[in-house]
Amino acid sequence: MAITFQYNKTSLQGLEKNLKMRVRALPTIKNKESALRLEVKRAKDEIIRLEQEVEQRIDAYDQMMALWGEFDTSLLHVDDVKMSVKKIAGVRVPVLDEVIYSTKPFSVFNSPKWFSDGFTQLKELAQVGIEREFCENKLHLLEYARKKTTQKVNLFEKVQIPGYEDAIRKIKRFMEDEENLSKSSQKIVKGKREAEALAEEK
Repeated sequence: MAITFQYNKTSLQGLEKNLKMRVRALPTIKNKESALRLEVKRAKDEIIRLEQEVEQRIDAYDQMMALWGEFDTSLLHVDDVKMSVKKIAGVRVPVLDEVIYSTKPFSVFNSPKWFSDGFTQLKELAQVGIEREFCENKLHLLEYARKKTTQKVNLFEKVQIPGYEDAIRKIKRFMEDEENLSKSSQKIVKGKREAEALAEEK
């Protein structure tokens, strides 16, 4: 990104203001980036934990496969998933508050004894699966924000700050050269006048 500027004081002041603003903002953006990196790692670890939990529950489910053949899966239904929004390092992410289930009535006398335990197991399996979905969504949002923040850090550090510093240096050099030329020309004019004055006196 080329920084446009003019060789004058107004342009110099504008560039100095922009540079100061970026230098002041850089540590904050870097802190946000490191916080997002940490949160991304936490979210990845949480997904691994939830995946392991899903696997364990499915293994337990498989051990009762013969019994599950008797279970009527239409008896349990996920009606609603309640969620809220939480800010993590300035990023709005969804948080699972509650899963609302509905159960159809069934005869306790005509159904096997383990049916009520079956409901609990299915609810727990659904809960972990839904939590995992929320965690994946959170990870996606955090990774996107982290990438954007890293891009901003790189833009400030590697492009804009050095660009503004270079432009300011060029303007200052130009203005110093102009001042030196002005002083030199004033000395020459003064020298000529003094020489003319001396010639007139003679």
